[in-house]
Amino acid sequence: MRTTRPGRSLWAASAANVAVVGVRTVITAALLAALTAVTAATLRVGGDLGAPGHLLIWYGVGWALFAAAAWTVRKVPPRAAAALVLIGGVALSAAALSAPPRTSDDMYRYAWDGRVQAAGISPYAYPPAAPQLARLRDPWLFPSGTGCQGWDLHQAPTGVCTHINRPTVHTIYPPVAEGWYLGVHAVSPAGSRHKPFQIAGAVLAVATTGALLLVLRRRGDPWQAALWAWCPAVPIGAVNDAHVDTLGVLFTVLAFGVGPGVRRGALVGAGIAVKLLPGLVLPGALSGLLAPGRRLRDRLAEAARVLVPAVLVVALAYLPYVLVSGTGVIGYLPGYLHEEGYDAGSVGRFAVLRLVLPDAWAGPVAIAAIALAALYVLRRGDPQRPWRGALLVTGTALLVTSPGYYWYALLVVALVALDGRWEWLAVPAAGMVLYIETAQGLRGIPVQAWPFGLAAVIVATGAAVRLRAGRRGDA
Repeated sequence: MRTTRPGRSLWAASAANVAVVGVRTVITAALLAALTAVTAATLRVGGDLGAPGHLLIWYGVGWALFAAAAWTVRKVPPRAAAALVLIGGVALSAAALSAPPRTSDDMYRYAWDGRVQAAGISPYAYPPAAPQLARLRDPWLFPSGTGCQGWDLHQAPTGVCTHINRPTVHTIYPPVAEGWYLGVHAVSPAGSRHKPFQIAGAVLAVATTGALLLVLRRRGDPWQAALWAWCPAVPIGAVNDAHVDTLGVLFTVLAFGVGPGVRRGALVGAGIAVKLLPGLVLPGALSGLLAPGRRLRDRLAEAARVLVPAVLVVALAYLPYVLVSGTGVIGYLPGYLHEEGYDAGSVGRFAVLRLVLPDAWAGPVAIAAIALAALYVLRRGDPQRPWRGALLVTGTALLVTSPGYYWYALLVVALVALDGRWEWLAVPAAGMVLYIETAQGLRGIPVQAWPFGLAAVIVATGAAVRLRAGRRGDA
């Protein structure tokens, strides 16, 4: 009888494993190439807010390719997976740079605030249409002879036509964001228009990918960074539209990359001073603070190590602007909250809750839901995985408020990458759908509710599956 030598069998098995790994790597690379091509096509020919009807199809294809690539990269060896994540993130950012902003005009305000500050004027002092700033206007941001027609053109009552949205109101952005605008303006060549801010967005997106890889490498699962680097919301929202939210996301990832205490608090504070939304991660940063059996002194000391530096960073960032502009640093925030339906007298948001509750109850119930999520994290959260609690609170807040701006959920995308709970990616996907629906002129509670309602079902289903799997593991 012929027998196979053990050495030859081992060699054959190893060769087969290498072949399988190689195939998975090639498939992942091919899916990434397709995703990059679709991203470029989405931005080049897929439409913009002037023709939003085409975008949903392109978005759907992009999300399908992203899901497939994220699935296959899980079985790629860690070193190769990390390389693919980084290369893919860079490629997608490059694709996003191939066109001017397609779905948001917020970046024009960034460029204007940077220019105003470079002229020695507080960005909180005057709105863009104010005559005091007329000398700073140029044909790029304030075009003439266009009839002020276009999805990204706005006309003030004074007759001023500009790419800057809400030209008659003061800026809304916190001071670290304003410092970022000034810094990008300072290094921008004359006549470079929108491109420096898009490049800055690409730098932030790739830097966030790098930070995620560093954090995840310690746990041996670097592939999870793909959930940020390859998510379609990132090249479109962070790079092409250059939303400053990405800077707050980077600070948040760095905060969870360092140990608990002063540095984490300071980095979260920096994120809050970019955009207020990162304040939602504070319960996660204090996970388990209220766990039973802990002494009050220990709880107060831990809270102080995070909260005090966070508050100090925010206060110090605001101080120079407060000295110049006083209470004007609040900017358009009150008007924005009213306009977007988040004030006490309006129910323009909270669409999912309004399907089952009276309108007057929606806002208070949303606040209660967020507070309960925060309390759960403070009492039952895992201090070794603070991003998990941050994801729960932030994701819950976006589900119950159902904002129409998908880039708010970029923070959720990064927290998903840290935690691996992919079901929460339904939140940014829902935001992208709602944003395009709104651009198409679709209004009403059902229109707003169904994307976030479906996202809530997906999140709940994912949680139930994980809970059931956990119980089976304990059995």
